[in-house]
Amino acid sequence: MNSLSSDSDRPAGSPPPGPLEGVKVADFSRVLAGPFASMMLADFGADVLKVESPAGDDTRSWVPPVDEHGVGTYFSSVNRNKRSVVCDLRSPDGLARALEIALEADVVIENFRPGVMQRFGLDYETLSARRPDLVYCSITGFGSAGGAHLPGYDLLVQAVGGLMSVTGSQDSEPSKVGVALVDVVTGQNAVVGILAALRSRDATGTGQRVDVNLLSSLLSGLVNQASSTLATGEAPQRMGNAHPSIAPYETLRTADSPLAVAVGTDRQFESLVRVLGVPELSADSRFRDNSNRVAHRGALKALLEEQLGTRSAVEWSRLLSTAGKVNSIAEALQLADDLGLTPVVEITDTASERTSSQVANPIRLSETPASYRRVPPLLGEHDGATFTAHLHPSATATATGK
Repeated sequence: MNSLSSDSDRPAGSPPPGPLEGVKVADFSRVLAGPFASMMLADFGADVLKVESPAGDDTRSWVPPVDEHGVGTYFSSVNRNKRSVVCDLRSPDGLARALEIALEADVVIENFRPGVMQRFGLDYETLSARRPDLVYCSITGFGSAGGAHLPGYDLLVQAVGGLMSVTGSQDSEPSKVGVALVDVVTGQNAVVGILAALRSRDATGTGQRVDVNLLSSLLSGLVNQASSTLATGEAPQRMGNAHPSIAPYETLRTADSPLAVAVGTDRQFESLVRVLGVPELSADSRFRDNSNRVAHRGALKALLEEQLGTRSAVEWSRLLSTAGKVNSIAEALQLADDLGLTPVVEITDTASERTSSQVANPIRLSETPASYRRVPPLLGEHDGATFTAHLHPSATATATGK
């Protein structure tokens, strides 16, 4: 890994060097998991060249909605801090350019179907023979063996991976999560794998292949539900917003709208019923401890909703530390801002004179924080670009709330 530049080498007003400055990433991925991973690396200083086909990343056409510059918000959400280079892999010149970029990179990220990169001579075995220190991350839907032919769509993985079986109410059909969460988790796993491989390279001088897939990422992310299945041999059931092992831990009716109540300890339960005006419930043998509350969750829910029905969800949210109104996304962003979490950054790219509102990177480092240097690129905006040893930002960003 290249060493960081000294402060004296940096333009005045530039953010401090990121922990990944000097790391060069050739990003051949598209849609969500791969671009999410490369954006996380870029936020911390990596120089990312996004290698696109002439048609561009699939999500460029997933519109509406679009931002003020006509860029699809799906694409924009995971492609800041990158430069876009078009390479037609089916043409000799385009393939030669792509090979040049890959061989110069420290990290290659790709999420094509198994075998595609090999067909173009851009696979790990071919590249690592010439660059033994290369870290090569492959992201697939179901691995490169028996599931190599299966398309890696998040919805499909949520279905066959069991997540939909535990999402939704008992009397509803299985439901997907409201965002492509498996892709996001897989992207995070890719980042961890890449950073671990880079750390190993620091010690040994040798790169390696990083393999992540959506199905394995989901199974790992099922945590207690998967553990329960392994321990009991029984399939968990859909419970709506209730929890299989904790009560009360679900949405309850108030005078106007649902309220999420999350009580994890007996002391929290005592506090809840005291504020609700029914402190005697904590001494009731049915509700004295969590296991009894789980066994009698139906009766408990009815008693709690009777009290909660006297006030609005907002009022109860103010009175109860273990409860919260079910917010819209806009309200959630405002809440994060009210709590001082600076959830939104406004990126102003001085080179292109474009701006972009982005959800901030959730990882906060005290000495080498994430930086926001470039708005999501237009297709081929940086054709002809090469990796730079150190990034000299052409953009500034300010944190704001929305």
